[in-house]
This record gives sequence, C-alpha cells and structure tokens, in this order.
Amino acid sequence: MKKLLTFAALGLFCVSGMAQEKKEGFEFTTVKANPVTSVKNQSRAGTCWCYSSLAFIEAELLRMGKGEYDFSEMYLVHNTYLDRADKAVRTHGDVSFSQGGSFYDVIYGMEAFGLVPEAEMRPGVMYGKELSNHNELSAVSDAVVAAIAEGKHRSLQVDPNGQPLWKKAIEAIHDIYLGVRPETFTYEGKEYTPKSFYETLGLDASDYVSLTSYTHHPFYAPFILEIQDNWRWAQSYNLPIDELMEVFDNAIMEGYTVAWGSDVSEKGFTRMGTAVMPDESKGADLQGSDMAKWLNLSEDERKSTPKPAVAEKWCTQEERQIAYDNWETTDDHGMLIYGIAKDQNGTEYYMVKNSWGEAGTYKGIWYASKAFVRYKTMNIVVHKDALPKDIKKKLGLK
Repeated sequence: MKKLLTFAALGLFCVSGMAQEKKEGFEFTTVKANPVTSVKNQSRAGTCWCYSSLAFIEAELLRMGKGEYDFSEMYLVHNTYLDRADKAVRTHGDVSFSQGGSFYDVIYGMEAFGLVPEAEMRPGVMYGKELSNHNELSAVSDAVVAAIAEGKHRSLQVDPNGQPLWKKAIEAIHDIYLGVRPETFTYEGKEYTPKSFYETLGLDASDYVSLTSYTHHPFYAPFILEIQDNWRWAQSYNLPIDELMEVFDNAIMEGYTVAWGSDVSEKGFTRMGTAVMPDESKGADLQGSDMAKWLNLSEDERKSTPKPAVAEKWCTQEERQIAYDNWETTDDHGMLIYGIAKDQNGTEYYMVKNSWGEAGTYKGIWYASKAFVRYKTMNIVVHKDALPKDIKKKLGLK
C-alpha cells in the first residue's frame, strides 16, 4: 500500500510537471482539423507540387466520403516531365525544363493521364531505394532537353512514323529512373487503366480553382501567374488579400483543405515545424534574436526555456506586391493546409501537412501563422464550393 501511494505521488508529480511544461515553448490547441492522409517524404526530388496536390486530392476524397487512397506521385511526375520537355523544345528553351511544377499539373494530369495507386509505381524502386533521389535523373534529362531545345539544329530527326527521336530518348530516360507507367493494373480485385481508375473516383477537375492576390492584374479576374513552374500557363483568380484570407478560413471551417504554394526560404519558416513573419521594424528580426536562439535549442532545453513572443508583420496589399516584384517572395514549395490552431498567446496558425517525412517537432506537420500565410502565399487551389458565397459570386463561379 505504501508503495502504491509512493507511485501515486510520483505520478501526480509527473502530471504536475507535464502540465508545467505545457506552459512553456509552443503549445498549440486545435480549433479545427480536417481529415488528411499520412505524411509522405519527397526526399531528394523537386516534386513538392505533386506530393502536395495529391495530398489535396486524397483529402478531397476523404471529405467526399470515398475512403482513403494513396496515389502514385511518380506516375504523374513521369507524365508531367515528358509534357514539360515537349514545351521546352517547342519554345526552343524559352520555357525551362526542371523538376518543378504547379498544382495545375496534377489537376490537369489526373484528367489527362488518370491516376494509379502508389503500389503500382513507387519512388526509388528503379535504383533499389524506398525514397526518391532525382539528382542523376535531373542531370541526364536536363542535358538531353537542353541539347535539343537550345541546339543549333536545322530540323529534328524523326522515325519512319514521323515521331521525333528525342521524345523516345527522354521517355526512355524517365522509364529507367522512374519506372514504366502501367497501362493496366488490378486494384481490390478489379482491373483498371489509369483513366478508368480516375473516373471511378467521382472527381471533377473543373471543380478546382486557383486563387492569388497581386495588384499588377485586375481583381476578380483570372490571369496567368508569372512564375517559372507555371509552364502550362494556368490561370489564377485574383482576389484582394483580405478576401483571400477569408477563403482560407471559410474553407477549413466548412471541411475543405487548401493546396498552398508559399515561400519557405524566409527566416521565419523554421525546420522545426513553425512559420512566423517577424516584424523587423519592431525589432523582431529572427537572426540573433531570443526567438532564433529558442528555436535552435534541443527539445529538452526548450522544455525548460519559455518561448519568447515575437512581433509579427501583418502585411498590406502593397507590401505583398513589392515582395513579389523584387523577388523577396518566390515560388518555393507546395504544401497542404488542413486546419486551424492557436498557440498559448491566442495567435492563430494554419496546420500544414508537409512532404518532408516526419521532420520537425510535430512529425511532418507545420504550424504557419496567419501573418506568414498572408505575406508569403503565392497561390492556392481549393474546391470552388469552399469559397464564401459573396466571393464566389464576384468571381462569376457557379
């Protein structure tokens, strides 16, 4: 009995200690979190656009009550790279060929090429790994595309059927490194083609819209967002930043997720799982600050060190534009926003599913403050029904 009391007292002390620890460091309380599939790892490949877009599509199917799916990124990556190579050659290299892409590559791709389960085309399998490493693929394919697109050729050679030989070469390279795209496969006892599989899911590519917020084009109208990886020249509807932020909140609270394109090169986007927008005009520069020091502490050290507050910059529309125009805001990374949380100071954050494996303090989940998202969002993709009714009407969407 005495031992039981001793253990009970020890347990009470531990609970009390844990409660004390919760008051220190970042303490997030979930306001709303919509269902998402598990965190994946893009590893050493510039394919965040595909991982984030398919995470979005998988979350859409959960929302629609269709069940949980795990789609192959490499299937769409393979198809997309071949299309991008074709565009680079057609424009004599004026369109760049690289690993990057956009959300639209997946929205377009699932309708044009279909979808396949992850088990049919996994990353890394062609070189005996479980994760991607596209460094060598990029070196080889970039060289081939550049040699054709930027070469001094009077004409391009074709086979007896009139098909350009370079296309066979670039397809073979991607077959070697990514695997051959399946023409048919069996899923849960039924045989499908990639397109017939997509058609069973009940998705409609026209339901999804891209939104952004910049002043060099009129508001409430679509325009082609001028970033290198928008090589398909997809259009985004332009909203004032306050209304774009309304879309984030309305979407999440109504059960939708948001494919989010952002700039993660900012000092405030940490590798520990948080993203904040320090206001340097108020002395909140992270470099050398108490906040920076706290973020660099070990987990044990952080538990015993209170998190310093940081003044955040709530940008204006003009400041967003200036940052885009002078390359301070760039198109770096695609992720999935699926929820809203608050820290212990009441600051609101968006809950973000990343594609860097279980990295950071929160095992692959990031908490991005609304101030950061407001300033550093390049564009988003959402279901059109996730928009507030008045905004949807302004855009002429039905």
